Amino acid sequence: MNTTIDIQIKQTSQSKLPGTNFENLSFGQVMSDHMFVADYKNGEWQNFSIEPYAPLALNPANATLHYGQSVFEGLKAYKNENDEVLIFRADANQRRLNESAERMCIPPVPEEIFMEGLAKLLEVDRNWIPSNPGCSLYIRPFIFATDDYLGIRPSLTYKFMIFTCPVGHYYAKPVSVKVETKYTRAAEGGTGQAKAAGNYAGSLYPAQIAQKQGYDQLLWTDGKSHENIEESGTMNVMFIIEDTLITAPTSKGTILKGITRDSVLTLAKEKGLKVDERFLKVSELKEALETGKLQEAFGTGTAATIAHIYKINVGDTDFELPEKPKDAFSYQVLETLDAIKYGRIEDQHGWITKV
Repeated sequence: MNTTIDIQIKQTSQSKLPGTNFENLSFGQVMSDHMFVADYKNGEWQNFSIEPYAPLALNPANATLHYGQSVFEGLKAYKNENDEVLIFRADANQRRLNESAERMCIPPVPEEIFMEGLAKLLEVDRNWIPSNPGCSLYIRPFIFATDDYLGIRPSLTYKFMIFTCPVGHYYAKPVSVKVETKYTRAAEGGTGQAKAAGNYAGSLYPAQIAQKQGYDQLLWTDGKSHENIEESGTMNVMFIIEDTLITAPTSKGTILKGITRDSVLTLAKEKGLKVDERFLKVSELKEALETGKLQEAFGTGTAATIAHIYKINVGDTDFELPEKPKDAFSYQVLETLDAIKYGRIEDQHGWITKV
């Protein structure tokens, strides 16, 4: 890749690779050796470097610690049979990062800084990309405010970083979910569409309540009426009812514009499945569960890819979905996505960046 930015590289003196068990990877617990770092000050991004992964030194008055001015992304890299590094839809993640940044008054990261920093980081840490089936290298770009100042205003300085971690499956088995009708994840006019750190902090308490009741995740409903299904805690959510795929639209600003979501919708239309981007009412979901019209329910996301849902709680009632045949759409689309990501079939959508 031709570079337009000067990236200083300082490699670690002691790699963690020899002590890493790639046969037993828990999600997000083992970090790779290096990270990409850039600073924003005096109105521009500068000081580009690859350096050993290490803790940060923060002033107690750091603006992010007090006012939560931070956004992040998540994407993955894979290796194909020829040991080439493939990144899935990095350009879409770069655009979404900047959409989130705009909502949070954070300066955008230019495409060349994002892409060149990521490519150089993967070049340095390419041996961290797993070759095991079902595994990948999770990539976490993020931006946070760095002013040491107690006052309600956008920070004048920021840090953009990327680090990576080898991962296996986020969900090792199908998940159970509970429809949430008391607490709210996002409201129109809020920050629900941004991948902002605070959105996730606010969701932890109600999710913890559900987990204590035996559910893996929540199905969030709209903040006004709690009558419409929006998304799940870690993923967008989709339902197939009477051969129609139904998923919430992103136009209201309360739903994260999922990149896996968009990929699944593209593939669904190509496969001839009818797609209806609309809010599914809680009452509709319950009726479909009671009558057996709900054929499939699953989540979509970078971490989860496709997370099959086997149980849904509506009100005080648990509904267990029948086991799906292996030719069900959610299995087919997962197989197709994996085949594209690992380079087993031709990428006809321009989704793969080869490093």
